[in-house]
Amino acid sequence: MITLYELKPAFQNLLRPLSNALAHRGITPNQITLTALFLSIITGIILFFYSHISQLWFLLPFILLIRMGLNAVDGMIAREHNLQSKLGALLNELGDVISDTALFFPLFMLVGVRVEFIILIIALSIISEMTGVLGQVLSGTRHYQGPMGKSDRALLLGFLGLLIGLNFFNSIFFNSLFLLTIFLLILTVFNRSKAAIQE
Repeated sequence: MITLYELKPAFQNLLRPLSNALAHRGITPNQITLTALFLSIITGIILFFYSHISQLWFLLPFILLIRMGLNAVDGMIAREHNLQSKLGALLNELGDVISDTALFFPLFMLVGVRVEFIILIIALSIISEMTGVLGQVLSGTRHYQGPMGKSDRALLLGFLGLLIGLNFFNSIFFNSLFLLTIFLLILTVFNRSKAAIQE
């Protein structure tokens, strides 16, 4: 199943000079992971309390792009500079689900959005990442199958932020998109479960 995760190697190649420079300055992967988490939480808080200011929603695609870059860089520094740790793995997994939750949370403030859809998306996002980790427990391999992985959710959120920032908000369109996302997340959980069992 195609997912944006498959573009990760090319993205990492673009960021490798930056990751090497940060590593040589003594920046650790965990510091980068916590920075990405902090940016996500702060962005979520701002958008939650000031959701009525449409221009602020442009923060979503901007911060998500930065977060994706930081997530790629912390992994490269850890692997390529022998800085991998159990704490780092824990922070990565927890940081992803906490960041996703923080960034989806402001959507509750949009008038006309079905709250239960947002709750399901957050819950299924956590379950899909947990399923990927369980694959590592069962077989030693962390699974990233799509079609709605972390990068794909980031693309969705960035797209929604862009639409709201441009003052395009239609509750029927948004709710339909959320329903599609729920279906794709269920499929993601199934694909990751199947891969973990078959491996």
